[in-house]
Parts: sequence; C-alpha cells; structure tokens
Amino acid sequence: MAFPGRKPSSAAPASPASPASSSVPSRPSPPSPASPASTPPSPSPPAASDSVGAAPPAEFAAEAERVFGDRFGLAVEYARLLVTDGVVRGLIGPREAPRIWERHLVNCAVMAEIIPIGASVVDVGSGAGLPGIVLAVARPDLSIALVEPLARRTAFLSEAVTALGLESTVTVVRGRAEDVVDGPPAGADVVTARAVAPLDRLAGWCLPLARTGGRLLALKGSSAADEVAEHRAVIASLGGAAPVLHACGVGVIDPPTTVVEIVKEREVVPPRPKPSSRAEAQGRGTGGRAGGRDSGRRRTRRG
Repeated sequence: MAFPGRKPSSAAPASPASPASSSVPSRPSPPSPASPASTPPSPSPPAASDSVGAAPPAEFAAEAERVFGDRFGLAVEYARLLVTDGVVRGLIGPREAPRIWERHLVNCAVMAEIIPIGASVVDVGSGAGLPGIVLAVARPDLSIALVEPLARRTAFLSEAVTALGLESTVTVVRGRAEDVVDGPPAGADVVTARAVAPLDRLAGWCLPLARTGGRLLALKGSSAADEVAEHRAVIASLGGAAPVLHACGVGVIDPPTTVVEIVKEREVVPPRPKPSSRAEAQGRGTGGRAGGRDSGRRRTRRG
C-alpha cells in the first residue's frame, strides 16, 4: 500500500516472518582463537520490545510493515508505549494489548490513504493517540494537533510525542472541541475522530474545526451506514455535504476500516445558547430599575 506524502522504504525492514528481508547472506562464524572469551552482542531494542508484546504477531507483521514502511520501527516503539504505560494508566484495556496492531495501529493507519499530502489535521478526543499519533508516525508530511480534554491523557500524549521525536509535526492541546474552535487548531484541512460519539454530535463538534472545503473523517464500525441515514439531515444543517463511506485498507486488514467522510460546504454560525429563566428574570429586573426611575420618584412624591 502506497501512502501519499511518504517515500516507501527502499528495503523492507527486517522481519522474523520474512526470510527474504535479510540482505546479509549466512556465513560460518567459527570462534576466533584470539578472543575465546568474547561475549555475544546484547539484545537489540526490537527484541526488548518483543518481550512486552510490542512487535506485531508473526502472521500480521508483513501487513504492518507494508502500512508503516520505513517508519515501522517507530510504530513498534509507539506500540510499546501503548501496551506498557498505556495499559498502566488505563488508556488501553489489558485485553486490547495482544491485538494492538490489527485492532488499533493498522486499523487507524490505513485511513492515511484518503488524507491529502501536507494536510493539517486535528484529532478530536485523541485519547491515547488513536488515530492522531498513528497518522503522525505513518505520514510525517502531516501537521497534527491532538485535542483531548483529560489531563492524564494529555500527559501521556505529550510524553509519547517527545519519546517518539514527533515534536516538529505534532502538538497537544488540552480542551474539548467546542472550547478550541476559535484557537490555532481551527481551520484544519482534516478533522479526525474515532469512537467518540454518534455522527450527529460528532459533526457538531468537528465541522467547526475544519476550514470550508475541509473534511471530517470519522472512523466508524458496522453501524456506519445506519448512522449516516439517521443523521443526514442534521449534518446538512451543520454545513456538511452528504456523507460518503470509505473502506480503507482493502487487502491489508479484514474487515477494512470504515471511514465516514463529511466535507464542510459552508460555515454555519451556531445558535446562541438560550438564557436560563433565572438570567431572563435578572435581565427584566435590571431593565425595570434602569427604566423605572421616574416612576420611583413619583411614588416618593405621592408619599
């Protein structure tokens, strides 16, 4: 699979499941008489990652390498963060750790095939960085803002961005989507979201963060078509075009990732919130005091 904005690796990364990936022919290596006490080399970092389940399972390794290309090693390091710190901090469920690649990393990464080269991306409700950090690893040409309201999650995101060396392309913003609509993340080419909310609420939160002509890309499950049919009218009222369903990663993962694309056709000014009855009562009381001074003086004169 070729992703826009990323040059494929000239040589596939080494993989235990792919004998052809080794470029060094085997050769006999008898012990050297000059150094009989030589010690074997220390384990490489990937081997250490394997010990905590960070590497993809052998039957899925080829697909993972195909998706991440020459950034596969970085993806393994991110997987290690998820299955260790991510589980300890409650960002990833313990049962998800063994299937982190097929259900999370590759599942998110394949959506990169429908994101334009050099796009600015806002990932709403980023959580542990899915799909935001995954896209940053797979597509170094993207500029990505991770929007997340919870402090413990933004702390993990900031640490992961630093550990993976993604500071030049990824920023972490603490807040809700509706709180940052007037800030720097707004006006994005693409807004992404995964497992956040039903499509109508998701469009209400995410479309204001996209520029006109930009798009919301929502990762959805098997109910995507039903959600589109149910919320089509609401999406139109929010300035969105008719939703389009994409199957991403065909031939890579089964089932493919379902992505709902909604292009922002026009800017919609959200209605002002209706004031509470208490606020209305206070307003009427203030108006009475401001406009009723003469009547007050008349009452005084009559007394």
